[in-house]
Amino acid sequence: MTSPDDGGPADPSTANGGEQLRCYRHPDRETGVRCTRCERPICPQCMIPASVGFQCPECVAEGRKTIRPVKTVYGGTVRRGGIDATRVLIGVNVAMFIITAASGGGLVSGGGTSSIYDRFALRPPQVANGESYRLFSSMFLHFGFLHIAFNMWALYVIGTPLERLLGRLRFLALYLLAGLGGGLLSFAFGPVDEFAAGASGAIFGLFGAFYVINRQRGLETGPIVGLIAINLVFSFTFSGIDWRGHVGGLIVGSLVAAAFVLVPTGPNRNRLQAATCVVIALALAGSGLAATHHVKRECATTPSARIAAYCASAGLPTP
Repeated sequence: MTSPDDGGPADPSTANGGEQLRCYRHPDRETGVRCTRCERPICPQCMIPASVGFQCPECVAEGRKTIRPVKTVYGGTVRRGGIDATRVLIGVNVAMFIITAASGGGLVSGGGTSSIYDRFALRPPQVANGESYRLFSSMFLHFGFLHIAFNMWALYVIGTPLERLLGRLRFLALYLLAGLGGGLLSFAFGPVDEFAAGASGAIFGLFGAFYVINRQRGLETGPIVGLIAINLVFSFTFSGIDWRGHVGGLIVGSLVAAAFVLVPTGPNRNRLQAATCVVIALALAGSGLAATHHVKRECATTPSARIAAYCASAGLPTP
């Protein structure tokens, strides 16, 4: 048994000349514990368990700055916690489907008179007349239960592993650019007097990305090639399926994935990947301008009463 008088260790709670220690962040609170790094007194609220003893919040924050974040295979940051982007996209699509069905859209067949289709589906004359947001909003609309069920199943099955490989930000860039690519091809070459909607363009973009990544990693590509082939056969065989959106999404998704996987690792990888995505986005914007000119010319020259009425309702000149 020792005491301060006979050279033994002092009581840590009164080690400051016999005065009771007080938390440096909460001076009104007495304590007997010091941070193991900076040795400042800390109260129970400020104690953060460490491998040895406790640390204060400032030392913990400083220590985290020296820890390199965990990266995915292609440079994305691995975030702990939170909701996956794949699940968020599924939630948004399902929510929009429920809203559309509740406002008059067909739950089974996708027919009906929902105003959501009128306002947000991809209608070429409206897009050509300035409502370019439809290229984006149409990605989150679906015609009937089977339409959304297949797309969301494919998004979950293919999107989940892709997001783990790419990271959230790169995965979202892939999904949205592929969806826009599908919408643009449909806008440019689809019938002027019809409208389109669905996440299929983005889904085909994920198919293309999955193929590119598996090929780059030396993995089996047969299953994804078969899935793409089967879906393309359905796209070209059955009426009512917009094959243009599928092909456009497949092409753009493959290009975006190639930008991610072919850029060499190094300090400039993130910048090069981002720059390539910007170039692809600018190319899509240029294609949109060309498609706008094409649709306007179709409206102005096609001798069809149906197309003329459709274009006139969007405010475009007709014959």
